[in-house]
Amino acid sequence: MDGHLLSRILVFAMLIALGLSPASATNIGNIEDVATKSVEFSLPDIDGYDHSLADYRGEWVVVNYWATWCAPCRKEIPDLSQMHDNRSDITVLGLAFEDTDVDVFREFLVEYPASYPILLVDVYDPPADFGAPRALPTTYLIDPAGDWVHTWIGPVTSVMISDWIADEGIGETKEHG
Repeated sequence: MDGHLLSRILVFAMLIALGLSPASATNIGNIEDVATKSVEFSLPDIDGYDHSLADYRGEWVVVNYWATWCAPCRKEIPDLSQMHDNRSDITVLGLAFEDTDVDVFREFLVEYPASYPILLVDVYDPPADFGAPRALPTTYLIDPAGDWVHTWIGPVTSVMISDWIADEGIGETKEHG
């Protein structure tokens, strides 16, 4: 069985486990009913340095749950890295949601380099404000005031995030090159 077919089977199994029909899969990527809520967490990166969400106040923060075995997660990394590098008003934080050794993440990041911080999540004790993701990838958008304003379940692109900020966000965004 090839990896693409296996990924599709896993997605459909997750949809069924979540109580969704496969026909609703087109709607799963954009969750509109997130209530604005102030959130906080502090997690170590793969080098052991702590990152607090409060450290990024004043910026949009993209909190992206991922795992090494998740094909759509791997596909997001270059695009999210480019957004992280090219937008002075957006920081991406990758939350590695996988019970594995740090060296496995380091090896993975050689093949799939991310320019943004990769934070380690204890899968048995994830950040309380978010909990465990319902599916991977899952992406949360935090506004410059530290409020959780939007969620995407499933793959996301920098265009989707930038468009949401432009259409729904507060204030101006600045691009630098």
